[in-house]
Amino acid sequence: MGIWFHYHPLCQRTKALTLACSGIYFATRAFCDKPNHRIVHKDKNLVRVERDLIDAFTLHELLQLCAKRRSLLVGKSCHGLAIHFGLVTDTITCNILINLYTKCGQNDCARRVFDAMSVRSIISWNTMIAGYTHNREDVEALKLFSRMHREGTQMTEFTLSSTLCACAAKYAIIECKQLHTIAIKLALDSSSFVGTAFLDVYAKCNMIKDACWVFENMPEKTSVTWSSLFAGFVQNGLHEEVLCLFRSTQREGMQLTEFTVSSILSTCASLALIIEGTQVHAVIVKHGFHRNLFVATSLVDVYARCGQIEKSYEVFADMEEKNVVLWNAMIASFSRHAHSWEAMILFEKMQQVGIFPNEVTYLSILSACSHTGLVEEGRHYFNLLLSDRTAEPNVLHYSCMVDVLGRSGKTDEAWKLLDKMPFEPTASMWGSLLGSSRIHKNIRLARIAAEQLFRLEPENGGNHVLLSNVYAASGNWENVVVARKYLRDSGAKKEMGRSWIEAKGKIHVFVAGEREHPGITDVYNKLEEIYHEMRKISHRANTQCDLHDVHADQKEELLKHHSEKLAFAFGLISLPLNIPITIYKNLRICGDCHSFMKIVSCITERQVIVRDINRFHHFKDGSCSCGDFW
Repeated sequence: MGIWFHYHPLCQRTKALTLACSGIYFATRAFCDKPNHRIVHKDKNLVRVERDLIDAFTLHELLQLCAKRRSLLVGKSCHGLAIHFGLVTDTITCNILINLYTKCGQNDCARRVFDAMSVRSIISWNTMIAGYTHNREDVEALKLFSRMHREGTQMTEFTLSSTLCACAAKYAIIECKQLHTIAIKLALDSSSFVGTAFLDVYAKCNMIKDACWVFENMPEKTSVTWSSLFAGFVQNGLHEEVLCLFRSTQREGMQLTEFTVSSILSTCASLALIIEGTQVHAVIVKHGFHRNLFVATSLVDVYARCGQIEKSYEVFADMEEKNVVLWNAMIASFSRHAHSWEAMILFEKMQQVGIFPNEVTYLSILSACSHTGLVEEGRHYFNLLLSDRTAEPNVLHYSCMVDVLGRSGKTDEAWKLLDKMPFEPTASMWGSLLGSSRIHKNIRLARIAAEQLFRLEPENGGNHVLLSNVYAASGNWENVVVARKYLRDSGAKKEMGRSWIEAKGKIHVFVAGEREHPGITDVYNKLEEIYHEMRKISHRANTQCDLHDVHADQKEELLKHHSEKLAFAFGLISLPLNIPITIYKNLRICGDCHSFMKIVSCITERQVIVRDINRFHHFKDGSCSCGDFW
């Protein structure tokens, strides 16, 4: 009587391990081809191991193979053999079983094996704690560590790092500091492995000073340590510090990794620094990281966020192998730049090459439809998502669909979808509905959305301003006064509109009616020259965009010095003729500024790119990429 191991042809596609009544079937020849196994008979893909020749070593290798392949069914069969041969009292066998079950996401089974052990080694504790952490059962990991500590089991570097991962996931600062004290007491803090783990957890808990202190006191710093420090700065929004650190480490000759450069690229994307991003791209090519999928995805994002969608696509197209994350990054980039048809073409192409869309893909394609008013296409992709068994619709997809309908004037349909969806509406959804109601003058829905927003975000003054603008757009000035009085009385704060532009390696920020910028006199003079040219073609400001109860001439004067117009004038003065003028804005661009940018792109023969809170606008030869829909 023997046990037969077979390469099952039906398993080739799924690469799964299956069990059949005649024996244990493997979807790999790796085990069968190893010479040190006690193979009695081998015929083609069929291998028989005599039951009498199975020992602990053979069974351990089988269990480890099951853990590697995440093959729960065969693993349980091997567990049964371990019970049959009386090996479940063996500590090593139990440790391997715990590893198998945690790797397969079966922490309950692993814990039963763990609790039944008469003798536990440090590996038993480490494997069980790591299993909890890996499967995001962080509280259980912390409880088990606490029990281990009470029982007096001596911990190792691995114990600390696994437990620290649980602390980071739960933002458990007190527990983290207690662990740090224990590490110092046991002289484990000098290990680069432990030090990096502490650095990482402090950074994730927004304790960047403590993270820096750990870094500075580490006797040995590995490439992983440096990568963790860079990632910590990025997570805490310290983007300028990341660039300074990168420059200093370059001078010191620090060895770069793909994770380090990805953190630096994230900084360039967040600050929209195209010059620094291009320089980092050159460093990436020099070090041979440009074929790394992780790095390529970051590069696609950097160029897209800096307004250079063509370069984004060049990076994407240059990659021979593409995963779903890279496809998603490119689709999202097209969506951000209002290239909806390109996004939809990529959506189809990725499926043609055998990569199926996930939740992020659907979110990006719905956003593309929203930005260009493609209602029917939006409905198509939303219904496709609902029928897709591999992707799970979430509140963000519904929020995007509400935006698709609302922006296109179908505010009542958007309200119905919001009312019947299987999720509690978020502030983002109500904000989208309020914004759409303002554009399409649906006062009834605007009031409903505003009331919900006041409840969810009482300190956000922007919601009061939006409602006030709804009333102002319809000429209901009495309610405008009431809404603005309520804003003052509530203490809610409205975010001030700002625009910024990069020139000569510096970021220049402007607000409406700016007076503090050192070159503001030249900016105003240049703006007057522009308006003089515009008057020649009888251009008048779109005074409907100013929602103050004043005369039209006063409205025109108020619109004249909006922050993006000042930034554009500064760009004309400061930037060479052969590069686009790229402006970033923290709020939505108003209708008058949008018209202004279209006209000046024609008058000055300059390409203008404006990135507002919603999307990119590419102005060229008197037209905008958004087709006047934003």
